[in-house]
Amino acid sequence: MSSAENGLLVTSDPGARAGADHTSNIRHGAHVAIDMAVAAAAILLLMPLFMLIAILVLLDSPGPILFRQERTGLNGRKFNIYKFRTMCVQENGPIVLQASRSDARVTRIGKFLRRSSLDELPQLLNVIKCQMAIVGPRPHAVSHDIYYSKIIPNYNSRFHVRPGITGWAQINGSRGATPCAADMEKRVALDLWYVSNASLMLDLKIVLKTVFMCLAFKLDAY
Repeated sequence: MSSAENGLLVTSDPGARAGADHTSNIRHGAHVAIDMAVAAAAILLLMPLFMLIAILVLLDSPGPILFRQERTGLNGRKFNIYKFRTMCVQENGPIVLQASRSDARVTRIGKFLRRSSLDELPQLLNVIKCQMAIVGPRPHAVSHDIYYSKIIPNYNSRFHVRPGITGWAQINGSRGATPCAADMEKRVALDLWYVSNASLMLDLKIVLKTVFMCLAFKLDAY
């Protein structure tokens, strides 16, 4: 037996719900497998670039090649995100300052890496570890999640899917610092639209547009 509520089909048939859950699990498994295959292929293809960036980071300033910071993933699970280090600091705690334009903490090579989004490439490792997806809501520092979840309704609904290297919000101009709550509210609204409309075709569209924007240096990063 089923009924329509608020435009959604609600069913009381346990068999139907079990079938829907099974189908959802199959789709999720296929999505994870595709992401892992794409990430592995990308790492192999881009290995020379990875090595070049690693050398430049080491030569540019003292510190590790990779930056690690705790983020929130699917269903609220915590993980360490990987990036090429672009700053002279390693913030990872209750207070994390967002990068700003002309930020003195950003290294010389870091400016280029952030502008081109090449600093995000190590997150392909997070994808292989099933902590992230190629496409999904961008993960924020845990301290920012705690803060914004208190002031933005449905903020935590972002965690219903795996966070992504790129996302719907990023290709729609919502990237970089969020100096006021309204900026984050706009980003969350775009993230939640993606959560409700996620599909492999939409992911492909987002990836293609991300590549184009990176090549054209049209992503507003600093």
